[in-house]
Amino acid sequence: MRYRMLVLDIDGTSTNSQKEVLEETRQAVIRIQEKGVGVILASGRPPQGVYPVAEALEFGRFGGCILAFNGAKGIEYKTRRCLFEKALPAHIPGQLQREARKHGLGMFAYLPDSLAAGTEPDSYMELESRISGLPVEAWPDLSAGLPSVHECVLTGPGEELEILEPTIARRYLHEVQIFHSEPYFLEVTPKNVDKAYGLNHLLRRLNVGWEEVVCCGDSFNDISMLRLAGVGVAMKNGCEELKLVADYVTEQDNNHNGIVEVIRRFFTS
Repeated sequence: MRYRMLVLDIDGTSTNSQKEVLEETRQAVIRIQEKGVGVILASGRPPQGVYPVAEALEFGRFGGCILAFNGAKGIEYKTRRCLFEKALPAHIPGQLQREARKHGLGMFAYLPDSLAAGTEPDSYMELESRISGLPVEAWPDLSAGLPSVHECVLTGPGEELEILEPTIARRYLHEVQIFHSEPYFLEVTPKNVDKAYGLNHLLRRLNVGWEEVVCCGDSFNDISMLRLAGVGVAMKNGCEELKLVADYVTEQDNNHNGIVEVIRRFFTS
């Protein structure tokens, strides 16, 4: 089988623990693009957090696409043209702000140019600010005056979020999708939106079938796309739940060019 598309999660997959693209990985991804293989970056990050990785992989030269907000927004990198998007119901940010305050957790919403903190900024928000390049902006009341929001995040110690997750999931069962990309992030996106949803849109536009795609990830929010891919790859450093649905688990982790291993195995003719 000749695979025409490589889909890469970012954190824990195509970047190392310092959030950097290793040079060997960068060169390998560039080489397959030179041979005509398409590449999509599929991340829970906002677009601004994906752009630096797309730039490192020379998407401006090859015309790659990015999938942001865990599938809620697709963008053509070279033109920055929005290909599709789906926003949360307008009342959700305000309700999640109240939930976070009630349970002593952090909460923020992604805005086009900032992270709208609905609670006192914490270390998790500061980390996301550094990664995404978006400043943290205090919003005492998220129930009104916001532009369209594609994703909100509850933040806190992983064990506390794990306890709260079933309650939040039941309460908003018919309105939102809830999952982890990191133990300290409980992410909230529009109902029925995940990476598989977003990739469906992009692959149809690109005239690529799922059977022609290799998808790589490391966390819970990658499960949906690995299940549909021609080859679903879990990183060695990935969570056990993802490895259970993967077709292939790398021998090298994200700190040792695991993506280079994938490219050599599935894209070397």
